[in-house]
Amino acid sequence: MSADVGLTEAEAQRRLAQYGPNAVIEVKQRIWLLFLRKFWAPVPWMLEITLALELILDKRPEAAIIGLLLVFNAILGFRQEHKAQNALDALKKRLRIMARVFRDGQWRSIPAHDLVPGDLVHIRIGDIVPADMTLTDGQILVDQSALTGESMPVDRSAASAVYSASIVRRGEASGTITATGAQSYFGKTAELVRGAGSKSHLEELVLAIVRYLVIMDGFLVAAILIYATVAHMPLAEILPFALILFVASVPVALPATFTLATAMASLGLAQRGVLVTRLAAIEEAAAMSDLCSDKTGTLTQNRLSLVATKPFGNVTPAQLLAMAAIASDDATQDPIDLTILAAAQAQKVTLPQRLRFTPFDPATKRSEATFEVDGASWQAMKGAPQVLAALAKASDWESVAQDLASQGARVLAVAAGPVGELHLLGLLALADPIRTDALQALGTLRSFGVRVRMVTGDNVATAKTVAKTLGLTGPVCDRAEIGKDCAVYAGVFPEDKFHLVQGLQRQHKIVGMTGDGVNDAPALKQAEVGIAVESATDVAKAAASLVLTNPGLSGVADAVETGRRVYQRLLTYTLNKIVKTFQVALFLSLGLLIFRSFVITPFLVLLLLFANDFITMSLASDHVRPSRTPDRWNVRALIFSSLIVAIAWLAYIFCVYLVGRAINLPLSSLQTLDFLGLVFSGLANVFLVRERGHIWGSRPGAFLLWASLADIVLVSLLAQKGLLMAPLSLATTSWLLIATVLYTLLLDQIKVPLLRHLTKPAA
Repeated sequence: MSADVGLTEAEAQRRLAQYGPNAVIEVKQRIWLLFLRKFWAPVPWMLEITLALELILDKRPEAAIIGLLLVFNAILGFRQEHKAQNALDALKKRLRIMARVFRDGQWRSIPAHDLVPGDLVHIRIGDIVPADMTLTDGQILVDQSALTGESMPVDRSAASAVYSASIVRRGEASGTITATGAQSYFGKTAELVRGAGSKSHLEELVLAIVRYLVIMDGFLVAAILIYATVAHMPLAEILPFALILFVASVPVALPATFTLATAMASLGLAQRGVLVTRLAAIEEAAAMSDLCSDKTGTLTQNRLSLVATKPFGNVTPAQLLAMAAIASDDATQDPIDLTILAAAQAQKVTLPQRLRFTPFDPATKRSEATFEVDGASWQAMKGAPQVLAALAKASDWESVAQDLASQGARVLAVAAGPVGELHLLGLLALADPIRTDALQALGTLRSFGVRVRMVTGDNVATAKTVAKTLGLTGPVCDRAEIGKDCAVYAGVFPEDKFHLVQGLQRQHKIVGMTGDGVNDAPALKQAEVGIAVESATDVAKAAASLVLTNPGLSGVADAVETGRRVYQRLLTYTLNKIVKTFQVALFLSLGLLIFRSFVITPFLVLLLLFANDFITMSLASDHVRPSRTPDRWNVRALIFSSLIVAIAWLAYIFCVYLVGRAINLPLSSLQTLDFLGLVFSGLANVFLVRERGHIWGSRPGAFLLWASLADIVLVSLLAQKGLLMAPLSLATTSWLLIATVLYTLLLDQIKVPLLRHLTKPAA
């Protein structure tokens, strides 16, 4: 162990002040800022403007109701996302890493957090490399799979570079720290994660819907103001009406419903081993068209397995394995030795008594054992085929070795015989086996219309073998062809994965990425659906929007199916909201223009928001069927189809108004009748549009049924008792309810072909 160099404690402290701690600093936003951000979005802006105008006009009851809507939306969204973040923080807790460092002329153990460039550090089997370093002496076998994606450990000796977060699998060595914290390989990758990120398609959807509704509202308000000016109506009466019309056009509960639906889905996924750290990722999973899956540790087990034995001549597979096992030792903790010994034990191979053992030496590229056969001294060796073939003077082995290597296996030769009479017994093939659940998970994803692409740092030969086993069909490309449309990308670097995701996104694809290592983190952050598997590093978990807490990939398919169900629920809510917005806004404005009176009071319009909008939040748990292809929102088709349904409901509510006038109801009672007509038709429309087929095609959720029933009973009682509105007889309310049901069944015959064709996702 070298101790020729090292820092003094004073110099180490000076460098610590200069370079900073050996850690990637995570900048966390303050909780109160995260909460305030919930008030900064299109829907809150509209409500905030309306709230300010209501206060200016001294309409305090209306202002209070709008304020409550704002706060309710903000608290619901903040609470669910904060809970997800707390769960992620709990996942990221890890043991404190200690390092052996030579300071002030002696070896000591200090927290890896305090290492600085120039420190002399000693590492040995089982250690996590605490920082980037250059070895000064010793020989080690290092597992870099979490950083580079290589499934096989690599040998490192003096003058070699070793990166932080690698794991020492064999040997021990000393080295000088070259980079710490954000300047290390690990740290630079983590910094790249901060710059990654994709725009939320959910935000774009809400903005698009709001834009259409505001345009419609603007035309209606302008028409009312022009009419009021021509008719010389008092401005004090028209302005509150215009404001209420504006509020009626705002999808008040849209953000809250989206948040509630995804939050409830996230709870269900958590029970199945999928932690959702970004709620919008559930909706993105429904639209995911391409999944870029890391190979090592995700599709494969990230451990060696004996996949083939090729004995030569009269040698049996058991004899070949016995000689390989006697030239192995579990004390080395070498993955190759452990794999061979496990295979020998599984096959119950009998081993002779060993006299002497020499571990694998990178200089000789072999390990060696001595044992006795009938009193004679024998040797057994395993190692590089070309080395053992030369020692045994063997031929005709190369074609077999090349065939195994072309299948992505690591090839070892085994030789044995009396001392001085070595014979090449055969070859062993070692590979990283496929995960047992990978085939089923990928098959399920393909059945959902998701194209799976494998991305790996391994060579093309290995990638082809794995892809064939997994049933991934299509071109296998190397990193030079990263821009091509391939099923497999081999030999890629971390930045290649990041750019691959960006390239697919430029083709308007919704991209998912699964992975476990630091090298996957930038791509996980950039993808709409970043999925960290159960064995993922902290950096990968922090970058992902979904974290699998159980081994395997079944959680990915669960997330897609759940996302598709959430999409169907949100599509129902959105259709319903747009239909009702058109109906209410057109009824209010056309009623004023045609009949020159307020067909409903501003206060009842606000009450309608609670009676309809927040009841329809129960759609978040409705029974739905997931689609078999990726779901994409087509806002134009939604607006157009909603407008047609809204016109039908507009005709209904005008009929209600005209019937009320025909039976000579006073204006206040007529306004109550209109309010009940809007409530009943709003609830009926939920059941009309929740099923793309006929209304009886599926059973509604229990919560939706009970909430709707409670809503009908409550508003009917308020109307009968004359609370918050003018009284209306129970008989009139009952006839209105029956008429609504019959009209809904009539509309159902028109709706079926309309929604089937006009709510298909955009290409």
